[in-house]
Amino acid sequence: MTTKDRLETRLIRAGHGAGRAAKTVGPAVQKGSTVLLPDAASLYPDDDTLTYGRQGLSAQFALQAAIGELERAKSVTLYPSGIASLTGPMLAVLKAGDEVLVVDTIYKPTRRFCDQVLKRFGVGVRYYDPNQSPEDLVGSASEATRLILMESPGSLSFEMQDVGRIAELARARNILTAADNTWAAGYLYRPLDHGVDISIQALTKYVAGHSDVFMGSAAVNDPKLARALDDGIHNLGWAVSGDEAYQVLRGLRTLPTRLARHGESALKIANWLAGRPEVVRVYHPALPGAPGHELWKRDFTGACGLFAFALKPAPAAAVDALLDALRLFGLGFSWGGFESLAIACDPQLKVRKFNPDYGGPLVRLHIGLEDPDDLIADLAHGLAAYAAHATQLGAG
Repeated sequence: MTTKDRLETRLIRAGHGAGRAAKTVGPAVQKGSTVLLPDAASLYPDDDTLTYGRQGLSAQFALQAAIGELERAKSVTLYPSGIASLTGPMLAVLKAGDEVLVVDTIYKPTRRFCDQVLKRFGVGVRYYDPNQSPEDLVGSASEATRLILMESPGSLSFEMQDVGRIAELARARNILTAADNTWAAGYLYRPLDHGVDISIQALTKYVAGHSDVFMGSAAVNDPKLARALDDGIHNLGWAVSGDEAYQVLRGLRTLPTRLARHGESALKIANWLAGRPEVVRVYHPALPGAPGHELWKRDFTGACGLFAFALKPAPAAAVDALLDALRLFGLGFSWGGFESLAIACDPQLKVRKFNPDYGGPLVRLHIGLEDPDDLIADLAHGLAAYAAHATQLGAG
């Protein structure tokens, strides 16, 4: 731009990189679809050259680097939601004629994608019992099995799997493994350290931490797998905005501190629930005596705020009475934010192939950052409502 250019032209060109950027504790948030290239030869470069804003800019690159540190990963692919971080890798590595083995306790939207999309495109889906031994699981794989998808602890009911052993046996058969590691947030457990090929998490939850942004990630160490994931997201046309990447990175800074509080409060409440007469069993892997506790103790460095408990048998209306009596627990899906949440699990369990008796109606809690004694008082009020309605409905 020169002084000879007219005002309209100068306004278009003005303000491009003017001044020196100050150093701040967070990255710059660049906004742009067009990436200006230095010369004509750069217009058609190799695939690794940044040519379009959808590939990511400063904030996205900073977040990828930070997640790489968290997961001890060489490559991180960002997705526009947690579910996309599960569906994207599957689309990237599976093709018609392949089969994927999926743990029966998988996150419900992942199951919906497997049943309604993968099967439609000729990918076989087989669900397996989370309590099946690694040897039996991998031994049941067919010649078409390309991927084993795990989630440990399992959604809603918190079954634990020996993820490392499954990954070891699968690798010997040239089968890829992926783990939804959202419960551990890439901090309490690192699947890549245990031989898993793809570590997936919904950054929406604990990493972002404030229930106000959608994002997911898939972390890998194999360069060919990294290329497949990146190609997959480019081919699907997905993108993550700089503003949201900045928000997630901001949440990541306080992840260890928040997780410690979530985990401590949740374990206190789980111990309290274990002593309540209305409760049959608490499903929290970090609770001594709970299912999967020994695996958790061996592999995990801590626990988050998400667990479930089974009530003594009563009609569903009594469970509704418990939930409706709660004052501090919000009734809502998702988790990982600062707030406490509660849901009834039984309506979601009906789709499972392997559905053991958990002892009674299952309720899932997310313990937020409120004072745990206040949450205990709230739950006591809810349990009293449950007992009253159970007696009334039983008498009726």
